[in-house]
Formats: sequence, structure tokens, C-alpha cells
Amino acid sequence: MATETLSPRTYGNFRRPRTSGLRGLSLGVTLLLFAGLIAVVLATLISLWAALGIAVGLAVIMGPLALKDRHGRTLMQRGAVRLAWRRTTASGSHEYRSGPMGRSGRGTCELPGLAAGSTLTEAQDGYSRPFAMITIPSTGHHTVVISCDADGAALVEERQVDSWVAHWGQWLSALGAEPDLVAASVTVETAPDTGVRLQHEVSANSAPDAPELATAMLDEVLASYPSGSAQIATRIALTYSGAARPGASRRSAEDMALHIGTRLPGLTAGLSMTGAGTAVPMTATELTEAIRVAYDPTVAPLVEEARATGGTGLTWNQAGPMAAREAWDHYRHDGAFSMTWAMTEAPQGEVFSNVLTNLVQPNRDIARKRVTLLYRPHTPAEGARVVQQDYKNALFSAQQSQIGQARDDAEVTAARRTTEEQAQGHGVIRFGLLITATVNSQAELPEAAAAVDNLAPAARIAVRPVYGSQAAAFAAALPLGLVLPLHTALPQTVRDVM
Repeated sequence: MATETLSPRTYGNFRRPRTSGLRGLSLGVTLLLFAGLIAVVLATLISLWAALGIAVGLAVIMGPLALKDRHGRTLMQRGAVRLAWRRTTASGSHEYRSGPMGRSGRGTCELPGLAAGSTLTEAQDGYSRPFAMITIPSTGHHTVVISCDADGAALVEERQVDSWVAHWGQWLSALGAEPDLVAASVTVETAPDTGVRLQHEVSANSAPDAPELATAMLDEVLASYPSGSAQIATRIALTYSGAARPGASRRSAEDMALHIGTRLPGLTAGLSMTGAGTAVPMTATELTEAIRVAYDPTVAPLVEEARATGGTGLTWNQAGPMAAREAWDHYRHDGAFSMTWAMTEAPQGEVFSNVLTNLVQPNRDIARKRVTLLYRPHTPAEGARVVQQDYKNALFSAQQSQIGQARDDAEVTAARRTTEEQAQGHGVIRFGLLITATVNSQAELPEAAAAVDNLAPAARIAVRPVYGSQAAAFAAALPLGLVLPLHTALPQTVRDVM
């Protein structure tokens, strides 16, 4: 019999678009440099000392704009973060108090920070399944969350894994044509198993006259099982824009619930071929419980107990923490401490399908870990424009050097390959990654940071702590549908040219 040899499939060509400036500079900085050089030349016609003063001033201005660290951040960006943090601490915005003794005056525990003012409604989709919809009034966004029971790749043939990855790529590519969709996120959360569900399952199926040996064995299992097991939850958040259409006013939450409800059956059905398992929309109660446990992990056993006895009855204005305090490098919320990292460099070269396996798996040094992939799809028209501009920028950068460099040639080849794939109908999507590690005490934060520092290189990514914005990053890693670029002081178009 002839045997077919399958070579492992690899993936890659993750690209950060090249800037259109000179020598890696942005367009705005390049224009500033040219304007300064012209001013120096004109000043030489008046006075040499004036030209020298302008040249020194130009160097002082260009230094913070041109010098970058290993994560691609300029001195100006780092200084702006420092100034913003000082302003935050001076105004007391880094502290949050809620509940009866809180500052809101309503006696509730609403979500803090970027999610403040959000509302939660429940509707039904085309299959009459209830689903929760989060509304962010500040951006006019509406988010629905899908809960998945991922199958996992253990003892699965390589051919099946490749099929899952292909269907997942097709599902992501289709998001670019999804009406009014602006962002999506995939959150994989690992946490210790409380053992409550197992205890109720054993109690419900135990016979009163069971043998003593069987009863003793089950008691031992109940006592030892939670110490070495973990819960893994996968949630997909889809964010839609309720912006006004031409000739119409901004759509209300009821209109968006009807629009999203008609789209959910097709979206959940498409996930069935990606290895996501059973994909169902989360109800209002389920989503509220998940956010409540994220802000206060100590209530996880109580939530499990309440679910087994009829439900928790939590509402959206009870999902937030009682107290929270943001520090420069961590975030304290109720009885837990969290630290969030952001990806600064995607995997370089070719990688296998299991490149993120160790990163998303439970880790004994981190009590609760959350890995969130953030997606912002381009429409087909935007995708064509983006890849063509990136190809032109890569060619321009390669032509700046008289002696060709292998890295520049590889950039041009990768950019050309991207344009060819987009012309064949493939989607173009922006993506990022956030890692949140939650521990029970501040003394455990260094161990969690060391664990993440070891996991990130194994996943072929570069990460850095989100200094000065830990509260916002913590909320963005939750399935709340927050689109961070829309919550910044400077618009996206201004930051792209700086």
C-alpha cells in the first residue's frame, strides 16, 4: 500500500504596515524634518548663528520623535504616557469606589473606567435563543458575546487541525463583509476549578445505601480533584456600530438587537467547523456572572453554588468591583491583583498551528490567566487600499539604500504576497493580543510576571506591560467589546502619521 506523507503546515506573513516616511520615520516626522532643514538653509542666508540655533532646536525636537525602544515606542510616546499618568493620579481618577459607601451616589457596583455607563439588554436571535447585548453609549457600539466549548487539539490528527485553522481563517475573513461590524475579540480564560459542580453532580447521583468503599473513594476524589484541575472558558465578542446610516438617525438598542439577532445564527453555525465546539450566545445572567468573577475571583465558588441552587440573580449594575485602584504597573480590584501585557510584535517567520498553545494553557504560577486576541477587520475596499499602500512603502524603504539588504527584500516579497492574497479574495484584518494575569496577593505578581516573560518567547511574540493604563487594558481584555483606539485622546489618523 502506498502511504501519503504529510508535511507539517506552517503559517505566517503577519505584517505591521510600513510607514511612508524616511528611514523608518512616520510621515508627520519626515515632513517636520524636511521643514526644519529648509528653515536651516534659509536661515544661513541671514545669519550662521541663527541657522545653528534652528539646527539645534530641530535636533532637540526630532530626538524624542525618532528614537525608539525595542517595542517601537518613541521617547515622546513614553513621555506622554508619564504625563497622562501624573494627571490621572493628581485628579484621583486612578481610584474607584462603589456600593453604598461609593462616590457614585447610587449604591450600586457599576463597571469602572471605559465601561462606565454601559448598559445590558437581552433579546432573542433567529433561533429564539436569548442573548445579551452590551451597549457603550460613548462610542455607540453594541456587543454580543458567544460562549464556545472548544474541542482542543489533543489526540487530533494534523489534517483535522489544519481544517480547523482554515475554517477559522475563513470565518475571520468573512467578518470584513459583516454589516456594521467594527471589532471582534477571542478571550481564553483559565482559572482553578472550584469543585462545586463535581460535588453537586456526585451528590445528585449517589445512592443512600452505597458501599462504604465507593463512598470513601468519592469523598477522596471530591477532596483532591479541585487542587489540580482548571476551568477553561472561551468567549468570542462581536462589536457592531450603531452609527447613523445615510438619511437616518442613530439606531437604538432595540434596532441593533433585531439586526444582531438575525446575524447570530449564521455566525454561530460558521464556528462549528473551526473547532470551537458548541457555540451559543451568552445570556445576560451568564455574562454578568463572568464579569463579576473577573473583577472579584473570590466570589467564584459562591457563584457556582448559586447556579446550582437556582441562579445568582446578579444584574449589570452589580457586575463591577466594590473598590479598585490602578497603579503604574498593576491593577488592584477587590481582593485580587492583576497585571496586563500587550503584544508589540507578532510571530516572525513561519509558525505552526500550536504556537499559542502554551500561552493559553493553565499555568501553576498564575491563579487566573486571560489571553485575548483583538481583531479589527478591514472591508474589502479598505483592505485593497491598505495592502497596496504597504507594498509601495516597502518598495520605497528598500530603494533608500544603495546596497540591498536581505531584510528589505523580504519585506517587499511579503508585502507583494499580501497584495496577491488580497486580490484573490482573502480578507485583511488588524489584530493585537492582551495577556492578563490575576493573582491573590501583590507578593505573587513577580512570579506571574516571570511566568509571562517565559511564555511569550515560546509563543514567538514580544510583549510589554501596559504601564499607566492597567485599568483600561484589564477592561479591554474582558469580553466587553471595547475598541481601545476609539477611546484615546488623539484620533487614529493623527497617531498614524506621528
